[in-house]
Amino acid sequence: MRVPEYRRFRPFIQLSGVFVLGMIVGSIVYNAIFHASYNKLWLENKDLKIQEEQYIETINSLKKYSKRQTVIKEINIRAEESDKAPDSVYVKEIIQLLSDELEVLRGRDVYNIDEYSKMTRIMLNKKTYNVRGHSYSVKITTVLVMEGVLQVWVDISPAPE
Repeated sequence: MRVPEYRRFRPFIQLSGVFVLGMIVGSIVYNAIFHASYNKLWLENKDLKIQEEQYIETINSLKKYSKRQTVIKEINIRAEESDKAPDSVYVKEIIQLLSDELEVLRGRDVYNIDEYSKMTRIMLNKKTYNVRGHSYSVKITTVLVMEGVLQVWVDISPAPE
């Protein structure tokens, strides 16, 4: 029995090695594209869920307080842009936690907002939130009430260790 020479199979082995390497590189590129698109979809879904919750709360409060003109019917929280601001996912989760705490102001009289703003500042001044293993400090910079809408601007920064 005769064994064929190795030189005859060398181009085939090299070609198959390049093919397998191409499959590996292709799967890595496909996986990276898939994860990037999935991450974008997840962020958009998170945004839409937060908006949906805010809209449901707004609709319920508008139904509940439709006869009263001088109450806080809606609460909008805005994060100020800064160099130390965390990623948008962290900001959205912090705003959601903050809106849950500010829910006690919904339905309160607008003319007594000075009492509530002081209470809110005391309650939430430099409060620390733990989101996904990171600590962030929240500072309320501005509180504004106009036509039944309470608007709160906050500054979010990493909490000092």
